Amino acid sequence: MNVNQAINVIDEELSQTLSDYQNWFTLNSEVLSFKPQVGWSIEQILEHVTLTNHFLLILIRKGKRKAIELSKKKDLNTIIESNQINLQELEAIAIHKSFDWIRPEHMEPKGETEIGQIRTLLDNQINECKELLKEMKNGEGILYKTTMTVNNLGKIDVYQYIYFLCQHAKRHIMQMQKAMDEYSKLSEAE
Repeated sequence: MNVNQAINVIDEELSQTLSDYQNWFTLNSEVLSFKPQVGWSIEQILEHVTLTNHFLLILIRKGKRKAIELSKKKDLNTIIESNQINLQELEAIAIHKSFDWIRPEHMEPKGETEIGQIRTLLDNQINECKELLKEMKNGEGILYKTTMTVNNLGKIDVYQYIYFLCQHAKRHIMQMQKAMDEYSKLSEAE
């Protein structure tokens, strides 16, 4: 897809991600803290998503700065005309257990952040991504690529990094739903 299409898809994906997460924060504390037989509680998953976003945003901010600098030195329009953005290659990221990956320790939830703070943080992170996207509205984001080791993606551009952030969040909605289903089954059995 071309740059403008990709920017629109990513912007919609950011809005959808923010919307999809809102109800998870309104669950009662018993459901939020329920630890399934395998994996994290919903509260831990929410914290993990914000931790991952934090580190992705460091790379996205740096990428945006470098991309904008490069846009002043290169013929952006010519580059845009000859480039397509492949977002489809990132869609596997949204599917829980679709590939093996051992997350870095600094992305492990510690349980030290209150759920209201996690919600505010997630809202701010998604809104920052929307702002960064606006700052690269002319296609600058395609000019700077860095390596993404997750799922052997290789070099991806700044737009793809923002899309990755959304796909990662989607992945964990599936995981939270599994925890919720397990909680519901146990509650019904009691």
